[in-house]
Amino acid sequence: MNYNTTRTDLTIPEYGRHIQNMVNLAVELENRDDRNLAAKTIIRVMGQYNPSLRDVEEFNNKLWDHLHIMSNYKLDVDTPFPVPTPEERKSAPEKPSYGTEQKRFKHYGRLILEFIEHAKKIEDAEEKKALCVMIANMMKKAYLMWNKDSVQDDEIIGELKRVSGGDLILPEDTELVKNIDLGAKPSKRKNYKSKKKRR
Repeated sequence: MNYNTTRTDLTIPEYGRHIQNMVNLAVELENRDDRNLAAKTIIRVMGQYNPSLRDVEEFNNKLWDHLHIMSNYKLDVDTPFPVPTPEERKSAPEKPSYGTEQKRFKHYGRLILEFIEHAKKIEDAEEKKALCVMIANMMKKAYLMWNKDSVQDDEIIGELKRVSGGDLILPEDTELVKNIDLGAKPSKRKNYKSKKKRR
């Protein structure tokens, strides 16, 4: 009995051993025309795993890449796409660079951070204040999305000052949108008291 544990490992297990065997046979064919025909046949069979994507160019490119990978880059055929190399598969993608400020305040979202940077450059005092109030309301909404408990306006005003590096300062008595209007749930403690009074 021939068990999978005694066989060689599959390069791409998703396609199964039958496809791998077809690829191995195609590599051994001496005639180039026969290899080309075999490769196209294998690609058609591989495409049956996702028939809705068979006519998509990017998907076909991926199939041809997988075919070369399964042949251990030994299949010499005419391909409609550039032949991948082992080095491309081994090389890890570059990590995107994120600023330290974005890491610290990522819970507010990139858009709010961009608004803050824009507000820093505004010279007109009234326009700057109006934008700061709008940003503070957005920050309050973002805060309540992650923390369902209520938050005080002075906390958000202090947070705006901290996130902007001290450049955007609102008066402490600035009134922001009410918590309930931003979707915050009333605290359980208040509900308990109101029920107690009704009794």
